[in-house]
Amino acid sequence: MPTRLSGNKMLLAGTAALLLAACEREAAENVAPAPRPVRTATIEKRELLTPFTFTGRIEAEDEVSAAFRIGGRLLANDAKLGDRVQAGQLLAQLESQNELNALRQAQAALAAAQGQLTQARNHFERQQTLLAQGWTTRANFEAATQAQQTARSQVDAAEAQLSAAHDQVGFTELRADAPGKITDTGPAAGEVVQAGQTIVRIARQDGRDAVFDVPAQLVRAAPADLQVKVSLTDDPAATATGRIRQIAAQANAVTRTFEVKVGLTDPPPAMRLGATVVGRAEVSAGPMIDVPATALIRMNQQPAVWILDPSTSTVSVRNVDVLRFDPSQVIISQGLDIGEIVVTAGVQSLHPGQKVRVLGSEQ
Repeated sequence: MPTRLSGNKMLLAGTAALLLAACEREAAENVAPAPRPVRTATIEKRELLTPFTFTGRIEAEDEVSAAFRIGGRLLANDAKLGDRVQAGQLLAQLESQNELNALRQAQAALAAAQGQLTQARNHFERQQTLLAQGWTTRANFEAATQAQQTARSQVDAAEAQLSAAHDQVGFTELRADAPGKITDTGPAAGEVVQAGQTIVRIARQDGRDAVFDVPAQLVRAAPADLQVKVSLTDDPAATATGRIRQIAAQANAVTRTFEVKVGLTDPPPAMRLGATVVGRAEVSAGPMIDVPATALIRMNQQPAVWILDPSTSTVSVRNVDVLRFDPSQVIISQGLDIGEIVVTAGVQSLHPGQKVRVLGSEQ
């Protein structure tokens, strides 16, 4: 009898153990999973800046082409590329024999005209005296007056011709009108040049421009006072800042870009004429929605983000339209509204309707 009772007790104990284990498994299966920890950011529109980088060159702010006002045979052209010149310095000279002959002719014509004026003046004075004494007629006096006026006009004309002849002789010499540096040279001595033909180009030393060929997108978006940071390509430590001074009115026919001149403020000596430089500027793209690049996923073969419902602490997925990708951020054109909350970290382990726990927010 005791043996039988012991067996029943053991059977009841085993059954109870099995029932307890089953209950524990069922309770474990019914326990909800812990919320997934994530980080979030609240959507807002911000003024975004679009960076631009372009390559250009250093030029003189004021560069002029020096040329003769008359044509002739070039007697001397001593200008050398890179030479520094001072205001009034002789750069080149034409043969001046013809102009000197014209000057001597004008001087002789003036002397003759002055002699005729002296003779006419003496005759006028005699006729004036005789008329007062009654020894000549008024007709003779008027003729003397007319002759004196004619002689004076001839002297004025001769003086003007002499001044023009002096100018012509001066035009055979080409002089610098301001201090600067020669950046280009033209024909050599012995060549026949035309009036207005470039003999030398001089970069005046009072300013420097950084010149760039930029796309129309930047020309349209850039404000009038856009600040540009300029640095040498072979020495990034040599930098200067400047603002847009001039924009070409028409695009280049081949490249379809616009030439933009940036006036530099206190450029370093290393920024010599012709040096290659890099310009950097940031242009406002207007208020836009951006999210961290870590928030972007792909769903249904399209870009998407996880949206957090703060009332239920659950997430849902939403497809968005991306305007631009950057290494650190993504510009969204459509799909998000101001004030919505997107998940920025932990996105790869989420599923729709999942509860999450916010670790922190990114602004």
